[in-house]
Amino acid sequence: MSKLAIVYSRAQNGIDAPLVRVEVHLSRGLPGLSIVGMAETAVKESKDRVRAAIINTNLEFPKQRITINLSPADLPKEGGRFDLPIAVGILAASKQVSADRLTETEFIGELSLSGELHPVSGVLPVAIQTAEATRVLVVPFENGAEAALISSVTCKTARNLLEVCTWLNQMDELPNAEKINNVSTISVPDLSEVKGQLNAKRALEIAATGGHNLLFIGPPGTGKTMLATRMIGILPPLTETQAIEAAAIASISGKGFDINNWHRPPFESPHHTASAVALVGGGSNPKPGDISRAHYGLLFLDELPEFSRHVLEVLREPLESGKVTISRAARQAEFPARFQLIAAMNPCPCGFLGDKERTCICSQSQIERYRAKISGPLLDRIDMHVEVSRIAYKELRTISDANETSNHVKERVTIARNRQLSRNNGKTNAHLDTKDMDNLLNISEKHLVMLENIVEKLKLSARAYHRILKISRTIADLSNSEEVLREHLLEAISYRFLDRAVQI
Repeated sequence: MSKLAIVYSRAQNGIDAPLVRVEVHLSRGLPGLSIVGMAETAVKESKDRVRAAIINTNLEFPKQRITINLSPADLPKEGGRFDLPIAVGILAASKQVSADRLTETEFIGELSLSGELHPVSGVLPVAIQTAEATRVLVVPFENGAEAALISSVTCKTARNLLEVCTWLNQMDELPNAEKINNVSTISVPDLSEVKGQLNAKRALEIAATGGHNLLFIGPPGTGKTMLATRMIGILPPLTETQAIEAAAIASISGKGFDINNWHRPPFESPHHTASAVALVGGGSNPKPGDISRAHYGLLFLDELPEFSRHVLEVLREPLESGKVTISRAARQAEFPARFQLIAAMNPCPCGFLGDKERTCICSQSQIERYRAKISGPLLDRIDMHVEVSRIAYKELRTISDANETSNHVKERVTIARNRQLSRNNGKTNAHLDTKDMDNLLNISEKHLVMLENIVEKLKLSARAYHRILKISRTIADLSNSEEVLREHLLEAISYRFLDRAVQI
């Protein structure tokens, strides 16, 4: 007599966790186990792990023909996450555990040969969608704190297969997953450590407030990298929704994330030898790249012209759309990528063009080739181009102003950010569209005419024109001004260094 059991689990498809029905069928015939339903190698190998885990848990592995179907059949399944649901299905079909709780429960976890449960990646998206399905989620103990970040899900944790079996037979209870207290454990470099560079610090504050992309240009050793790496310390913490989205990407990326700091905006800084796939993501089973891992955070590209031009060009679409779509012959995955770009570069190959202390030895053609590595359309998408000049050596000996620590700047940024979010229906100024700008900029006609004359003289694009308007709106927010004034526009134009210095 054949026996059938159905257990619910979830696969991984981009940032989604689609439902998978693990159907286990026991029938007469030569003993054996086969897995069907587009299972990749790691899933097919689970039959050996499951067999050993069941036997070492002092349960009986059925001596029958076992067929396991992972439905839907056209959805790729990978990894060891299906070990636990497969084992539960075999035990339920052979009547060793009760099937009463199976319809209201989802299982995920990898089994060791001894029956111990090991953590898997991508639990956060699973918890989100299990909560939407109003089912109970059973995960390995090490994944419990991650799943508990989703307050709407009922999550149980187990250390081994035996604990799951006793819970299914209602002989004992599984502990609920517990959310740990968010206590920051990372020390972030402080902005007060940067001596001088008041203009660059001001630009950093404006960029953090409005979510604007920022490029630092200057000779080597002037503090471009120091400034960029300290921007993370002045950004406001993520909202609950933003933190969950960013954490979900970190969860499926395989690198994991620090639960103690999950409200802190992510910071990604790839080396200039990184490939386009490393930045965007990819693979036969698409994984998120650096720009998606920087979702709601910072992507810092140091030595920008040293990146391959092909690599830099892949940033153009995500900078506008805030998402990445990776298409393969068999499947397609979409990852969010609403990141803020911070970059640094030298003005020329030798680095000393315009430096007061050193003489540039580059020819005009070398300078043009160097800058041509960064295309005009990409530069056009960077809101602020800020020159970072060399400071006097005596300034390096001065004591930093204690009133301008990262925390002090962060307070101003947070106040101005909250002001614009409430006015812009949850959007930062950098992400306002044309219709929003018409309604929310609050700028007089004479100031617009002044700006149009300057833009025409500098021969800027329509995109650059709109970005200047957005920056001026952010400067007005920092000044607690309802209206964008003339000084706000002029300051915003001053942050377009490459447009103003075309003769260099």
